[in-house]
Amino acid sequence: MTTALYAGTFDPVTKGHLDIAQRAAMLFDRVIIGVFDTPEKHLLFSTRERVELIRKTVQDLPNVEVAAYSGLTVDYAKQVGARAVVRGLRSITDLDYEVAMVMMNRKLHPDIDTVFLYTSLEYQFVSSTLIKEVARYGGNIYDLVPEHVARALRKKLKSAEQSAR
Repeated sequence: MTTALYAGTFDPVTKGHLDIAQRAAMLFDRVIIGVFDTPEKHLLFSTRERVELIRKTVQDLPNVEVAAYSGLTVDYAKQVGARAVVRGLRSITDLDYEVAMVMMNRKLHPDIDTVFLYTSLEYQFVSSTLIKEVARYGGNIYDLVPEHVARALRKKLKSAEQSAR
C-alpha cells in the first residue's frame, strides 16, 4: 500500500485544498492530510478546529485520514510510512518556493519523494490568506470553501471582531 502525506496549515481549508486531496486520493492507496500545528504565522483557527474542518471536508474520501503533527514535515512523512509528500501548486511562484524544500527533504530522507499537483484552474488564485481577507470584509467566499468552513469562518471572524471591541 502506497501512502502519501499532504501537509499544510489549512487555515482555513479551501476547495483548492480539497481539489488536491481528491486527486491525491486517486493516485495513492492512502493519503494522510497532516495539519501542521506550530507554524510561524498567526492562525485564525486552532489546530483542533482545523483538523475537524478538514475531516468534515474529506469525509467522503475513504482512503484519506486527517491528523495533526509538529516538527519537520518530511520527518512526519517518514514516521507515518509515506513514500511521497504531496504539494499543491497554483503558480510558478509556488514552485520556486517548493524547490528548495524538495531538495532539503531529499537530503534528510532520500527515500521520500515529492509529488506536485497543479490545482484546477478555478482555484489557482485561491489562498487561505486571501479567503480570510475577503471574508473579513464581507465578500462572498461560498464558492471557494466548503459551506461548513464558510460558516465557521464567519463565526470566528465575528467573535474576533466582538472581542476587539
